[in-house]
Amino acid sequence: MAKKTTAQKKDNRLTLLLIIAIVVVLGFTAIYFINKSQNEAKIENSTSAANQTTGEKATGDTDTHGLYGDYKPKTQATINQLDDKNYQNIILPDDLKKRIDAGKETFAYFFSPTCSHCVATTPILMPAADKADVHIYQYNVLEFEEGWTDYAINATPTLVYFKDGKEVGRVIGEQTAEGFTEFFKTMENS
Repeated sequence: MAKKTTAQKKDNRLTLLLIIAIVVVLGFTAIYFINKSQNEAKIENSTSAANQTTGEKATGDTDTHGLYGDYKPKTQATINQLDDKNYQNIILPDDLKKRIDAGKETFAYFFSPTCSHCVATTPILMPAADKADVHIYQYNVLEFEEGWTDYAINATPTLVYFKDGKEVGRVIGEQTAEGFTEFFKTMENS
């Protein structure tokens, strides 16, 4: 049995390192495609769920294609919220503008999926709105950044009430359910 030379040992180590590198690259590639596939499935499922809902569509359209219409969410934070029951009333920028321009009474909730105050507030706001029989249109400023300037949003969460094409009032930051209920009553009596 011949002894392995230093060159052969070096070649074996390089081969082993190359095999390990290939396995690592393949592993990360597999993870990437699995994650991408799961995200696409989540987006598709949000489309199916939106098409099965009854009542008023958040976008105001009778033929919605999903929570975000034909728009495909770009951020992982938004994709993660697609199946969250508290974020099912998404309104698109053009649809909100049309509602306001038409003079419709509208409660618009400006939020960001990455905002910790929004994550804490939305589960308080949405049940309070349901109990008060108030429809909340949810505007995602992470996906639609023009909302910050179009509606003078300085912080999230912000709940704004529009009537006759004008802003009547707003609430900024975290609130209690009672605080939201009082805001609904005050705005509806304005």
